[in-house]
Amino acid sequence: MSVLDTIIEKRDGGTHDRKAIEELIGGVVSGEVPDYQLAAWLMTVYFRGLSAEEAGILTDAMIRSGEVIDLSSLSCPLVDKHSTGGVGDKVSLILAPTVAACGLQVPMMSGRGLGHTGGTLDKLESIPGYSTALKTARFREVIAECGYSMIGQSERVAPADRIMYVMRDVTGTVESIPLITASILSKKFAEGAQSLVFDVKCGAGAFMKTPEDARALARSLTDASKALGRPVVACITRMDAPLGYKVGNSLEVEESLDSLEGRGPEELMRVVYRLGGWMLVAGGYVSDPDAGEVRCREAIEDGSAMQRFRENVRAQGGEVERLTVDRMRELRSPAVSVIRARDDGVVAGIDAFAVGQASVLLGAGRMKAEDSVDPGAGVELAVRVGDRVNAGDMLGRTYAADGAPTERAESVLSRAFTVLPGAGAAGDGGEMILEEISEL
Repeated sequence: MSVLDTIIEKRDGGTHDRKAIEELIGGVVSGEVPDYQLAAWLMTVYFRGLSAEEAGILTDAMIRSGEVIDLSSLSCPLVDKHSTGGVGDKVSLILAPTVAACGLQVPMMSGRGLGHTGGTLDKLESIPGYSTALKTARFREVIAECGYSMIGQSERVAPADRIMYVMRDVTGTVESIPLITASILSKKFAEGAQSLVFDVKCGAGAFMKTPEDARALARSLTDASKALGRPVVACITRMDAPLGYKVGNSLEVEESLDSLEGRGPEELMRVVYRLGGWMLVAGGYVSDPDAGEVRCREAIEDGSAMQRFRENVRAQGGEVERLTVDRMRELRSPAVSVIRARDDGVVAGIDAFAVGQASVLLGAGRMKAEDSVDPGAGVELAVRVGDRVNAGDMLGRTYAADGAPTERAESVLSRAFTVLPGAGAAGDGGEMILEEISEL
């Protein structure tokens, strides 16, 4: 089939075979498929979709479009976790050392923040000296040394995904669930993971706003992985309010340190423990996620998770002496403003999307991939959903360097809080784990 035939086939509601998809992806990487034909095909997929089998074939072709990292020399089960992105989502920073302390090895290829969501790489690089640009051999060595490593995507890994993502961004096809599925899975399985646990965020601060959309993505991820013969679990988790109290790169490292020392916010740790429990099931260490949660709690309580975190920071070039909350606080940008409650009442909601927007305006995030970030900028919340407040009480504080549009950020942040009359109980934020789909 020619590329034109492939476009027409999907336009008319047909189903691609392996040969058609592999030839398309091969042509995308070689440059033989022009941009206008790739754009046309992406739009047909946006409207017509892909079956689970087609998505699996597409993912496999994208994996094999570049380097597949060989981690076969490592002896322990290789299990990774992927989040679809949220506000204050520092789960990976806590989760990876925790499950590594339980015996897993975690090859984690992470991304940078874009839009209102933060990126794991930006958070880690707020630790002075920490490098996420490791060569494959060093990536493998760090995993062997401390149980996990976190790096950015190499240009040689899944190059088809990089090309297609740029085209999706300019053709209005980013939201296509099959294309999201292939993008995520191709990077994750190319990095060497044997099985995956997905954290599919759902709510105001997530890309998937409704349970129906989140379920559709979770099902697509698990079905395509099943078609590839890869064991995975998808957990749909709440992302209406930010996870934890701190949003911003060095601020989230502070909260991660607190969490690794056993002082993590309840909602955040519920997500960490549940995902960790499923990772231990995927690795064959426990038979059910409840037992895995117990193991993860023990790793936090006995200090072994924190020890793994320190070992990883040292192995990836970071200044280990910075790894206290007080030392990390020194990296914050200057405090700019305080948001206060106008009325007595109960915090009925904290809009994660608005908090994320404010943090970007303060310099903690980027709207374009080439934007730089201020590692010390961000938002510190003083309350959680369900807390009772009086007029004048602090709801949150902002941090930013000179030159940031702080008045706009303050205006956006002030609208994030909903305070209503009535009685409430602290921490009444609702269930964090909304649904679980296992294909282990």
